[in-house]
Amino acid sequence: MEPTPAPAWPHSPVLQVLDVPLTVKIRTGVQEKINVAHKLIPRLREWGAAMVTVQGSLLWCLGNSRFQPKNEYSQLGCSSRGIPFPSLFLSASSWHSMRSLCAFPPQLHGRSREQRYTRSADWDYIAECAQVASPMPLFGNGDILSYEDANRAMQMGVSGIMIARGALIKPWLFTEIKEQRHWDISSSERFELLRDFTNYGLEHWGSDTQGVEKTRKFLLEWLSFLCRYIPVGLLEFLPQKINERPPYYMGRDYLETLMASQNVDDWIRIRSENTEPPGYRCLLH
Repeated sequence: MEPTPAPAWPHSPVLQVLDVPLTVKIRTGVQEKINVAHKLIPRLREWGAAMVTVQGSLLWCLGNSRFQPKNEYSQLGCSSRGIPFPSLFLSASSWHSMRSLCAFPPQLHGRSREQRYTRSADWDYIAECAQVASPMPLFGNGDILSYEDANRAMQMGVSGIMIARGALIKPWLFTEIKEQRHWDISSSERFELLRDFTNYGLEHWGSDTQGVEKTRKFLLEWLSFLCRYIPVGLLEFLPQKINERPPYYMGRDYLETLMASQNVDDWIRIRSENTEPPGYRCLLH
């Protein structure tokens, strides 16, 4: 059954001329130390900017009454096959508020374009903008890599949070948030995630030359994020911070050490284990 599109806000000039929801993601500004988002947010409210997510099919969830929050935090951002995409978490009360509006709020990334990832996200400024945005809900984004980070973010006055890099580095982050724990996931469990990702890629793009090349491309891209994860059992202090880049270390087994490598040759070695369907060995070496 095709999902029912969510209706636009009644008095939204922008949404009245669109037949799809409008997605809005903003940064704190362009230049470092010159924040302008708080000036833009009131205009977004006037324009009727309503949606923020990265997976188009998720935009229609609000039109499906069967999709309800199961606990304090509800997650939007995982495909039906479990592959994580940059995701949204919102409180149950905010969820029902969003349903009444048939839309999601704008989302603010706590960095300027110039700053990029050289410094930590400014959650104090996100909290300030959440007050400016009221009564329009605002989602915050930046530096969430643990359930503690998510809990602190949800205490900053935002209606929900979006997770991007954290989902690429730790795809099991959503389980940790839901269960409020640190998961010392084994290297073999992590390898199974890579195997699933590869199988889905070959299923989606095909196991011909083009399909293998595309799967290989995205797998290598993902491995460049996954190698930044430091296993919980090796950390002296919890939790790991997203901007921490560890020195070379030995894992608890060969595969864990290989997954921690910053060397692209090791990523290719892992990739070759995953993206080699029968008859395609020559494509991947």
